[in-house]
Amino acid sequence: MLFPPSIDEYVGQNNTVRAIDAYVEGLDLEVLEFKTSKQIITSGQPAYHPKSLLKLYLYGYLNRIHSSRRLERTSLINLEVI
Repeated sequence: MLFPPSIDEYVGQNNTVRAIDAYVEGLDLEVLEFKTSKQIITSGQPAYHPKSLLKLYLYGYLNRIHSSRRLERTSLINLEVI
């Protein structure tokens, strides 16, 4: 095979995104009082899950990406973020 069968295999086992994923998955966001907009917004596209946004924010913080536009661009082209 020329390419691995899944995108997950492109990211090494010792990559920081694995640590971010494990850390955020271990958090109880309800206890930390993360709010969702499910009750507020009744139309349009559904909001992103708070865990996904927290993972993206932590990735940006660790990689010195402070702009939301640069984070968006990174999430489209970087396999670590995908």
